[in-house]
Amino acid sequence: MTVETEKETLGFQTEITQLLNLMINSLYSNKEIFLRELISNASDASEKLRFEALSNDSLFEGDAELKIWIDFDKDAKTITIRDNGIGMSREEVIDHIGTIAKSGTQQFFKSLTGDQEKDSQLIGQFGVGFYSSFIVADKVTLITRRANLDSSEAVQWESAGEGTYSLENIDRTQRGTEIILHIKDDAGEFLSDYRLRDTIKKYSDHITFPIVMSKVTTDEEKDETIIEDEVVNAATALWTLSKSEISDEEYTEFYKHIAHDFEAPLARLHNKVEGKMEYTSLLFIPSRAPFDLWDRNQRHGLKLYVRRVFIMDDNEHLLPSYLRFVRGIIDTNDLPLNVSREILQHNKQIDSIRAGIVKKILSSLESMAKTDKYATFWKEFGKVFKEGIIDDTNNKERIAKLLRFSSTHDDNPIPVISLDDYIGRMKDGQNKIYFITAEGFAAAKNSPHLEIFRKKGIEVLLLSDQIDEWLGTHLTEFDGKNLQSITKGQLDLGDLEDEADKKEAEKATDELKPILERIKNVLNDKVKDVRVTYRLTNSPACLVADEHAMDASLERLLKSAGQSMPTSNPIIEINPQHPIIQALKDEEDETRFNDWSNILFDQALLSEGGQLEDPAEFVNRLNNMFLSLGNLSASPILTIN
Repeated sequence: MTVETEKETLGFQTEITQLLNLMINSLYSNKEIFLRELISNASDASEKLRFEALSNDSLFEGDAELKIWIDFDKDAKTITIRDNGIGMSREEVIDHIGTIAKSGTQQFFKSLTGDQEKDSQLIGQFGVGFYSSFIVADKVTLITRRANLDSSEAVQWESAGEGTYSLENIDRTQRGTEIILHIKDDAGEFLSDYRLRDTIKKYSDHITFPIVMSKVTTDEEKDETIIEDEVVNAATALWTLSKSEISDEEYTEFYKHIAHDFEAPLARLHNKVEGKMEYTSLLFIPSRAPFDLWDRNQRHGLKLYVRRVFIMDDNEHLLPSYLRFVRGIIDTNDLPLNVSREILQHNKQIDSIRAGIVKKILSSLESMAKTDKYATFWKEFGKVFKEGIIDDTNNKERIAKLLRFSSTHDDNPIPVISLDDYIGRMKDGQNKIYFITAEGFAAAKNSPHLEIFRKKGIEVLLLSDQIDEWLGTHLTEFDGKNLQSITKGQLDLGDLEDEADKKEAEKATDELKPILERIKNVLNDKVKDVRVTYRLTNSPACLVADEHAMDASLERLLKSAGQSMPTSNPIIEINPQHPIIQALKDEEDETRFNDWSNILFDQALLSEGGQLEDPAEFVNRLNNMFLSLGNLSASPILTIN
């Protein structure tokens, strides 16, 4: 059947044009990676065909021997990479080649620095795949046909990488994909049998499908040239080999293949389990977080193989969400080849594999925590790992030991302090682990709630990640010590409390009772109560959540996420020794008293990162106070709109 030609010229997605320009310049010094990327894509296409053929073997079209072919023509200056994998339809070509369908695209471009070396790492982390062709080619032709189409309809894609590409339907009997690279003059080194073979051995020896190149020999007796196909890679599943047979370089290249990463991993775990359950796991912890890691709805997971047959990508059932940064493969003998995602949801064997993998990963992190590498891990994945406190109650204690925090011990914004470190520095008589949550490190470090703790030398953990709002409600105890938010309930220092301070606060409460009532009447529906505190040494007032209420920062976070919820009024605590409070005792002017009471509330709200309901009114009250101090006229300089 002849396919009617339907040729059209289309424009690249804007981000692709940007990426091509950046990639060609940034990766120019590492041109050979184009071959690794294209072979990896061909391998993925073959694995997808083998998986889909499990339920429909007609997809093989009578040819189940999957291979990847590499050829070059020095005279025509072309390199051709061909596979007999799943192939693509016209729609798939447009989706996969003309568009970057990847979350984090805009964040990626904002992260570029202009430094070629650093940008090279970022581009590799983002994943370039097919587009690496343009590092060595000034024109790329892609011909592909989806397996088992009712006709011989194929599609030809072609582009010079300059903003547009052409697309037309053609006839093709062979399924799979063929990519023809028209090599640039400055990349002519790759038009060499030795150079191509060396690059394949270096980067793609672990590919499980045969990579075939033509071998040319001469039969001198018959005076004729013989061309034979030769497999140039090991074509063995790397994870089936023993650790002693695999070099660090081979592990690294395998990781780069499955993770589509350009950097070496931070750590690896290669284990074989035998007994009631038999499976092999080869797992990697990346050196950098991918751009879409923070999206819990984005599919992340491991590759699942059954008896070395690829079954599915990104299998989320094999890992809990808080370990979604781990990359790798699981190969088991104990599942049927036709297993589906639905079957895996309630599969006891998968549950056992998952539990075993989690233990191995946590053990690896516990070992890493004793080294300098752990700082890199925590910087990249700490925010995600904290989710384990909420998601994985079975391993809560182990996860808690691996958490890292900033604290008032050194006011270091880089989290390096463990809960064990904190307990080791606790004061005699201290029976709680104190922490504060805020919407930023500076807000946490400078909170007035810390004043009494700094005065007494009591360490407080400074929590400022969004996940910390939930962490504080789920991690309530560690090693027999309760965790206590210093912004909730009455101040409780246990045996560290100074009885003299308590008695003085009780005395001040009696003396200031009329003032407390007046302030409460003024603030009315803004606060639940007004009380004296001894937690403040420099500030006049602070806001405290009721013991059983939600932290103010968590309440603000939920509201900003669009969740409707009843507002819980805070308690305002005042410092009886502060000059402003002392002055209020003798303030008879009700207007001034009302202004001061509202200013105290608004300042306390601002100090913990809150937003004022009426900023203009706050400014007006401050202006009135300045004017009332004397020797000031109603200067327009003091009028702030």
